[in-house]
Amino acid sequence: MLSVWWDYKGILYFELLPQNQTINSNVYVQQLAKLSDAIQEKRPVLSNRKGIVFHHDNAKPHTSLITRQKLLELGWDVLSHPPYSTDLEPSDYHLFRSMQNSLNGKIFNNADDVRSHLIQFFDSKDQKFYERGILILPERWQNVIDKNGQYLIE
Repeated sequence: MLSVWWDYKGILYFELLPQNQTINSNVYVQQLAKLSDAIQEKRPVLSNRKGIVFHHDNAKPHTSLITRQKLLELGWDVLSHPPYSTDLEPSDYHLFRSMQNSLNGKIFNNADDVRSHLIQFFDSKDQKFYERGILILPERWQNVIDKNGQYLIE
């Protein structure tokens, strides 16, 4: 399972979980701590001021008490996410769609091969790619509002 966080400049942090491991609140909180470290390293301007707006969906590990406490501790503003709105996840409509094309027909022998492919994929995208994925979010929010929460058909 892949967990990935990115902004308009590119990938901040990603983690490939060991086979058969799932994400629960404890795993997610550990990932958020690693993400915070990555932000301090890659975007020190953001980590030195209040200004991180964090977006994730409403999966149970994302909304648990321990996660909310961690986000409060980090001082991040959380962009609320309507229930059942996969249309509003930039990773779903932008990053993973492109990644799927790069994975078509690929067979990997082990997790290291997958990791190498992911690094190569992420590095192959320029900043404009990541900007487009983030900057289209307000338009997608408006489309969901205009369609009264119905799924967007593309």
